[in-house]
Amino acid sequence: MKSKIHEYKKKYKSMSKKYILIIALIFTTTATFSQKKKPVKTATSSALAKVNNLSVELIKNNLYLFVNNKAKKDTMLLKTYAGNAAPTDCKITPFTAKGTPLHLISWSESSITETKERTENKVMVYSEIWNTATKTKPLANIQTTTNIKEIQWLDKLKNASQTVEKKRNEGFEFALTKEGDVKLKNKQGETNMVYNASSNVYQNAKDIVKKK
Repeated sequence: MKSKIHEYKKKYKSMSKKYILIIALIFTTTATFSQKKKPVKTATSSALAKVNNLSVELIKNNLYLFVNNKAKKDTMLLKTYAGNAAPTDCKITPFTAKGTPLHLISWSESSITETKERTENKVMVYSEIWNTATKTKPLANIQTTTNIKEIQWLDKLKNASQTVEKKRNEGFEFALTKEGDVKLKNKQGETNMVYNASSNVYQNAKDIVKKK
């Protein structure tokens, strides 16, 4: 009888050890699996536009153009905003004009003004050409398009009315050519602007022809 009890104890001890090992393996596997499932954090960029080593960023209501060189970081202020105003559709377009590397920085701004009888939806498109090597701006242009919707009364007592929609354009429509020239258009016509490398500015092509 004692021998049987002794055998049972041995079996119980060996089974207990096996169960302990199995439970330990389960916990180890679960812990390893949980560690593998942890999400990996990815770095985020605050840049509104980025091309090569150039970026456009809005920091504390200031819109900057940054040039990240190996030795230093050049900073150019594009615009300072007030309130909740902010740019949209920011773009950086690198190009070459008369052998000089330049960059077109463009962005849009929109605002809505409403009264009981009139609503104005204004969109402003900024186009600025920068020479990042000299931190200068050879050309800048702003085109404004305003869509207006207003109620016009047909009688003095304001019993009858009609809704009128109209569009108002201000400034010039900006277009950059493959050669690095700029075309400025409005209702009155078109002006061709050509980059002058010696003075680092854009000039009216007609003025350059006259000087020659």
